[in-house]
Amino acid sequence: MKDTKILDVQDFFLILGSMILISLALIFQNTLLGVIAILLTVYCIFMVQRKVTSKNQEFLDYLEQMNQDFDQVTKHAIFSMPFPLVIADENNKIVWYNTPFINLFQDKNSLIGSSLNKVIPFLEKDEKDKEEKGEEAFIMPFQERTYRVYPNQVKTTSTERSTLNMYYWVETTAYEKLKKEADDNLPVVAIVEVDNHDEAMDAIDSNLRPMVQAKLDSTISQYFHNVDAMLRKVDQETYLAIMNKKAFNDIKSRRFDLLDTIRGLDFKNLLPLTLSIGVSRPGLSYVESYKEADTSLDVALGRGGDQAVVRIQDSYEFFGGKSKAVEKRNKVKARVLGVALRQLIDRSRRVLVMGHSNADMDAIGAGIGVLRAVANREKEGYLVLNKSNPSIDNLLIRMDKEQPSLRERIITGAQAEEMTSKDSLLIMVDNHKPSFTEHPILVEMIPNVVVIDHHRRGKEFVENPVLSYVEPYASSTSELVTEMLTYMSDDFHLTDFEADALMSGIVVDTKNFTYHTGVRTFEAASNLRRAGADMSKVRVLFEDDYDTILAKAEVVNHAKIYFDYIAISYLDKKAPNSVLVAAQAANELLDIHGIKASFVLTKKDKAVHISGRSLGELSVQLILEKVGGGGHMNMAGAQIETDSLEEAQEKLLQAIEEYLEEGAEV
Repeated sequence: MKDTKILDVQDFFLILGSMILISLALIFQNTLLGVIAILLTVYCIFMVQRKVTSKNQEFLDYLEQMNQDFDQVTKHAIFSMPFPLVIADENNKIVWYNTPFINLFQDKNSLIGSSLNKVIPFLEKDEKDKEEKGEEAFIMPFQERTYRVYPNQVKTTSTERSTLNMYYWVETTAYEKLKKEADDNLPVVAIVEVDNHDEAMDAIDSNLRPMVQAKLDSTISQYFHNVDAMLRKVDQETYLAIMNKKAFNDIKSRRFDLLDTIRGLDFKNLLPLTLSIGVSRPGLSYVESYKEADTSLDVALGRGGDQAVVRIQDSYEFFGGKSKAVEKRNKVKARVLGVALRQLIDRSRRVLVMGHSNADMDAIGAGIGVLRAVANREKEGYLVLNKSNPSIDNLLIRMDKEQPSLRERIITGAQAEEMTSKDSLLIMVDNHKPSFTEHPILVEMIPNVVVIDHHRRGKEFVENPVLSYVEPYASSTSELVTEMLTYMSDDFHLTDFEADALMSGIVVDTKNFTYHTGVRTFEAASNLRRAGADMSKVRVLFEDDYDTILAKAEVVNHAKIYFDYIAISYLDKKAPNSVLVAAQAANELLDIHGIKASFVLTKKDKAVHISGRSLGELSVQLILEKVGGGGHMNMAGAQIETDSLEEAQEKLLQAIEEYLEEGAEV
């Protein structure tokens, strides 16, 4: 088309106005010339109008021709489109498709009128995912290929169909393959450590140690070699593995069966070897991956070893951990941490000691022991306790009579808030989870936090504690505190009452020295006995009233046996001491012949509390972690946000089934 540009409208009217003014001026000067000028003006107007009309018609013809050409191009583009295209109506019935689309199917019969969802069953699901993600296109695998499908809805003027849905299929098989390869090759770092290397080597003849070490090295090396991972030995008991995400997923799918392989190695007169493995998330830099793997290893060791801990976003995933924690005879760590705690106390202006909510004898006993350590350093110390409960009432009543000066050192969380300052020290005992403490806000307010605990480390932990002493092998936190006291000063300076309080903590968590006791447990008890602990007075602290005895009998009466060796019961009434009754009843259920673990449910506020106990063959900690709880291998608890005991029991049974399916050793 020729240039269609015409005279600008403003310019035209300017010229026309000028001609009219000139014509009017000539009329006054010369009538004849004025008339001629007017006629010329009229003629010009006529010619301009004619020209404009011609140009407009010319432009309309151009648009019409372009529309026809565009229709031809569109039809040609659609029919000649090199990728699959299918059109469906508002009911998702196929109304048209091109040749590449029908070529996707082995059966070349006509698909007109067929339901698109039946032809491609997962199209509807993928479209739903696309809507949830807010994306226009979505990925869809089909016939061993991958396509990115672009949907487009068109409104029509047809009386039969109001809308048409067009789906453009662009093959992205090569791109998705490359993307998967890149994802599979994301780096992952794992640190492997033998938990009891020194103890195991000491248990065999020195001539056999090279053979045992060689077998250990070759087993671990071959395991990672089989998944195409690089392994380097850092020292006698530590290995560093670098692998890609594909190898990591392979190991993870087998639930880190290297743990079972090493534990199953059979050497004469050798203690079973166990491993702890810390693994990073895929996709970090190598430096970040190593730091994260090291942190995960600390978590694994803090939970007692014989397990793998994998970092996932802001949490952890645990594998293994079904073995009992190995007692370490070496007291070097207790001595070093005892000295470090003494130095922290000396540098602090005020020390606050806090256990878990609904404190038991171990928490309060350990807290009293720490207060003695603070008093020995001539520092100001307080024990945070918002309210008493039936499990510690007898101890506090005796404290009022025998050591009222110590009773004055027990304050509420609100009082503790007013006392805190930047140079305060907070010592958490018998708990490492901030949300489970007696007054959680104190953990945020005080920058210097020390953790002393014997429970296996869970997902939640104090952020950056200045000192952490988490030893799952220990019978109780009171045992750990007693050991530390021996290294903090030459003399305990314990009163008889304080010695009884610490002893009661050991007694309650060992069930009168029958469960989870080791050499160091009895050493701590003997030290307390020399300091004045009296077992007859300790026993009085655990006496129950008549109503408590009846409540426990009721729980035992309601008990049912599941999976042939797990007893589950409930206490269907709210009482101030319901949690205590549940815990004590769970202990008594273990006295039933053939029972290896017990759980008792009871209502607490607007939730259901679960107390779990075991003889050590089953890990009640791993079971209750699945419902948000935690604790120790043979003693744990959880709280489920529901008012229904039946609903809580269903969740508990599901957690037990998952635990058993994962291969619990029973």
